[in-house]
Amino acid sequence: MAVEINTSNFEEILKTDKPVMIDFWAAWCGPCRMIAPLVDELSAEYEGRAIIAKVDVDANQEIAMKYGVRNIPTILFLKNGEVVDKSVGAVPKNILSDKIDAQL
Repeated sequence: MAVEINTSNFEEILKTDKPVMIDFWAAWCGPCRMIAPLVDELSAEYEGRAIIAKVDVDANQEIAMKYGVRNIPTILFLKNGEVVDKSVGAVPKNILSDKIDAQL
């Protein structure tokens, strides 16, 4: 299961030396619901090698604003706390896994 990020654990997640994939989503977003199972599958597949996380933009607007997230789903890929790649909209699982692999 993907890690739920909020303001209390956000900074801790950024301090990791592992690649991080963050899915910015909302419960009312149809495309977000479409990719949610893929995000959970990636979380299981990359356990121990990468952090797969989710941010509910309605509950954590300040985190979404920090990264300029205007459309959802937006998926950011971070390495050493810095954004290194991005995907906007519902995309196939292999696109996401390729972006994670590029950071490993």
